[in-house]
Amino acid sequence: MIFMTMLVVVITGVLSACNNESAGGEDGKVVNLTFMFSGQPQEQTAYKNVVKKFEEANPNVKVKTVVTAGDQYDTKLQAAIAGKSVPDVFFYNPGNLKAYVNAGVLKDITELVENAEGVNISKIWESGINKYRYDGEVAGQGAIYGVPKDLGPFAFGYNKTMFEEAGIPLPDPDKPYTMEEFLEVNKKLTMDKNGDGKTDQWGTGLNVSWSLQPFVWSNGADWLDETNTKVTIDDPKFIESLQYFADLQNVHKVTPSVAEGQTLDTYQRWMQGQIGFFPVGPWDMGAYKDLKFEYDLLPWPVGSTGETKAWIGSLGIGVSSKTEHAELAAELALYLSADEQGQQALVDQQVQLPNNTDVAAEWAADTSIKPANKKEFLEIIETYGRDLPTNFTYTAEWYDEFYKNIQPVIDGKKTAEEYVKEAQPKMQKLLDKSIKQEEQSKK
Repeated sequence: MIFMTMLVVVITGVLSACNNESAGGEDGKVVNLTFMFSGQPQEQTAYKNVVKKFEEANPNVKVKTVVTAGDQYDTKLQAAIAGKSVPDVFFYNPGNLKAYVNAGVLKDITELVENAEGVNISKIWESGINKYRYDGEVAGQGAIYGVPKDLGPFAFGYNKTMFEEAGIPLPDPDKPYTMEEFLEVNKKLTMDKNGDGKTDQWGTGLNVSWSLQPFVWSNGADWLDETNTKVTIDDPKFIESLQYFADLQNVHKVTPSVAEGQTLDTYQRWMQGQIGFFPVGPWDMGAYKDLKFEYDLLPWPVGSTGETKAWIGSLGIGVSSKTEHAELAAELALYLSADEQGQQALVDQQVQLPNNTDVAAEWAADTSIKPANKKEFLEIIETYGRDLPTNFTYTAEWYDEFYKNIQPVIDGKKTAEEYVKEAQPKMQKLLDKSIKQEEQSKK
């Protein structure tokens, strides 16, 4: 409690400009806005530069940026909300949309967005805008309570150089591997290259928290039923998918072992060219441009449905319901999200995929930017990408519970079937609690 109180005091001081600066602009007075966000160092630099461009276009506006590390952001935003000192403009997770609207944190910016000069929202990804719509009952429709900071299609990458050195045909960019084909290629890529009797190259190395979803979805299973009120991880198709995922390490040995992962994690091994397949998000491109091997994108492997799936992450840019400068705050949010000049600045930093569809099409066709098959990102957005399950519920506790104790399955000490029988009732209890919290928040 002492820590949280101090945090509220600190953030209240930092964000006090939201309420204490003089309003106006038309009479020559400077309007002060506060923009709170997080990001990797490259992202921070990029967004600060875009804010400067906004200030240049609006000489009477000064924007104070409040930047936090990604792992601290939610805590600090919650502290600002608790301290009733919400920044004028801020990033937020779409999973919090319902809670923030019901609590009166977010402003309905529908009219401001639809009537904004110089920005055509039809040029923003429709699925991006829809992530921040809410009609009081269902997320994804109704009033607009934010615009996308980005869309993050979680694509699948492969080490092209490794394939060529192993004499394996390169993946078809338009035809995904079946699960069986994927396993066979992984086996061919996994080897002892230096002859010391130890594996030093692996087919893949996937993190269960971020990579299980495509395997589950393409096999016709999901975490929730169609009503989003029942946890369905005890579905045989879900169990099959989870067991397949775990068997990559424990049975087939095509991923680094637990011990090998502790020595060097799979991300680092991918960066060093020791892993054949690895997820790639648009935010990775800046870090991956200096890799010592060639890489590209392909669709995720497919299960029994024969259809590839992937998730699309996002952060929203919201406007405080308490801002004294709603129109300018909405202008800033739109500039960060959709202005072509602002978008180009972010693209140049290679920290995200463009929200503006025209800019995105040009970006995908630009062969000077790696990877070559960037259209795969656009395919995920336009064709087969999905929201994470937490976007459909009031809180994420039930979903987080799934991953809390999953490591024994990944380590081969517990079967997928044993695990889901233990986890499903716990998750359902937390989901029921979330549903009740949502009902209470509407009263």
